[in-house]
Amino acid sequence: MDTKLLEILACPVCKGKLVYDKEAQELICKADRLAFPIRDDIPVMLEEEARKLTLEEYDQLK
Repeated sequence: MDTKLLEILACPVCKGKLVYDKEAQELICKADRLAFPIRDDIPVMLEEEARKLTLEEYDQLK
């Protein structure tokens, strides 16, 4: 993931900061507990494409 792109991307729901999860190929919004997929090196920043993080996943981010 391009670090410059990561700096300008924001959560489409709350406009908050995103965290890159390289292993899962997702951008994570901690505030909304959403994980946005990255497909073919392109972040899919659509709320309907995001998955809700489980409590266990969320706790691991802290």
